[in-house]
Amino acid sequence: MKNGTNFSSVKRVLKYIKKYRALLLLSILLSIVTVGFTLYIPIIIGDAIDLIIGKDNVDFDKIFALLLRVCIISVGIAVIQWLMNNINNKITYSVTRDVRNDAFNKLQELPLSYIDSNSRGDIVSRMVNDIDQFADGLLMGFTQFFTGIATIVGTLVFMLTLSPIITLVVVILTPLSLLVAAFISKKTYSLFKNQSEARANQTSIVDECIGNLKVVKAFSHEDEELEKFDVSNKKLQKCSVKAIFFSSLVNPATRFVNAIVYAGVALVGAFVALGDMGSSAITVGALSCFLSYANQYAKPFNEISGVVTELQNALACASRVFELIDTKSEPLEKEALLENVSGNITMENVDFSYTPDKELIKNLNLEVKDGQRIAIVGPTGCGKTTLINLLMRFYDVCNGSISVDGCDIRDVTRHSLRKNYGMVLQETWLMGGTVKENIALGKPDATDEEIINAAKATHAHSFIKRLPQGYDTVISDELGGLSQGQKQLLCISRIMLSIPPMLILDEATSSIDTRTELKIQEAFATLMKGRTSFIVAHRLSTIKEADIILVMNKGNIIEKGNHRELLEKKGFYYNLYNSQFEPSED
Repeated sequence: MKNGTNFSSVKRVLKYIKKYRALLLLSILLSIVTVGFTLYIPIIIGDAIDLIIGKDNVDFDKIFALLLRVCIISVGIAVIQWLMNNINNKITYSVTRDVRNDAFNKLQELPLSYIDSNSRGDIVSRMVNDIDQFADGLLMGFTQFFTGIATIVGTLVFMLTLSPIITLVVVILTPLSLLVAAFISKKTYSLFKNQSEARANQTSIVDECIGNLKVVKAFSHEDEELEKFDVSNKKLQKCSVKAIFFSSLVNPATRFVNAIVYAGVALVGAFVALGDMGSSAITVGALSCFLSYANQYAKPFNEISGVVTELQNALACASRVFELIDTKSEPLEKEALLENVSGNITMENVDFSYTPDKELIKNLNLEVKDGQRIAIVGPTGCGKTTLINLLMRFYDVCNGSISVDGCDIRDVTRHSLRKNYGMVLQETWLMGGTVKENIALGKPDATDEEIINAAKATHAHSFIKRLPQGYDTVISDELGGLSQGQKQLLCISRIMLSIPPMLILDEATSSIDTRTELKIQEAFATLMKGRTSFIVAHRLSTIKEADIILVMNKGNIIEKGNHRELLEKKGFYYNLYNSQFEPSED
């Protein structure tokens, strides 16, 4: 199974490389030229050695001419290698860019169920750390693999022209290093994959700790977090040490075999030079040249074995990225658009559960007329947020249907559905950019005047003007400087600017002080006039004016009516309301 995964990853990588085959062929051609010139240098040096053997037999003019030729060739090799390295870098980082783009594009297509069921740190690790590791292995492969192959073939040809007998010794002994490398590399793939998974787990822990550091400190949970990180860190250390240990065995093992090859060549070559092996003797210069070739012939085996090990790590990381890319996307949607929306919403016999074995919403029916304000209340886990997820089609219903103006929302594009909703969540999100860009997120072509008016309507204008650059101040959700309430006001300003036909307010004022909340409620009241609105609230004082209040429990609507009607029933809502307030006339 592991070999199959490995082979599958290789095929996928080659598919990405195929786009750059012209550059790849040029790189191979340059590596052949480089090797050809590199192998020509020992011949020149061998000739120079022959010119200094024997008394009064030194020809300085010819020696200097040969050395000058070596210098010119060496400069040419350096220039070609520089060019080849640039091409290899271009191929490598173009491929990794394509892989990362595919991974990020897939992230936009994934259903929310995948994001909800997988660690954010693991996903980030796949897209950042694993692709970086893949790039390192791929670059090493391009840099050394083709040059190594060309060197092996080239040196064999040159050695055969010098002495077939000594070449036979080299050919017989060298495969030992390949056998050693193959034996070790079999173990490294699984070890490197374990290392990547351990690294991803550690990234998840760090990400979780940073995102919830206030909670950790508030509950004095630092020691427990340190202990959890220490366990993860030791696991990563153990996986890394094992992977590096096995991969590091390749180099010394192949070098040992290469040393045996070199010693064998020197011994046999000495006998041939002395004419003791019944073969035509070779000169001392030729033997020196041959020893250089034997060394160069063995070196690529050492490098290639190292490349194979590094590629095992790269492929292990690539397989994790490909797992993300191969994850099933959201179901294909139909191309029809939802346009000219009034806001009539119907839910018929809706069944939904996040997991098949745990039923949540069963046979839910609801009819909402355009312009109505619908409040959704109930205890934690009753299905309020799930209902919002279904309305926005973040999740599709398991059975039944949801319609907007008589059109099943599964028959239109998600984009056309969602652009008709204005949504403010309890959890704020600000993108990296200016205040102006954040407010204009739902309406990019908005004028400055429209943006300012939207901010004034939500009482955000006053604090925005106090920022260093006002509306041009650069902010992000991760940066400090803004309170949670101020962030929420910016999110509400987005909706004020775009004014869609339907609204979803999920605890939209939960982070705002009471005085500002009263003003925001006035702004919301203006905004909601004539628009279908869904209001999820825990503070029941905020939903008294709703046209219909849906009381949910265990995924079902158990009570329905306006505030006064539900109090008169003295049922679930009555008890829920009185748990927050003293009983009153209303």
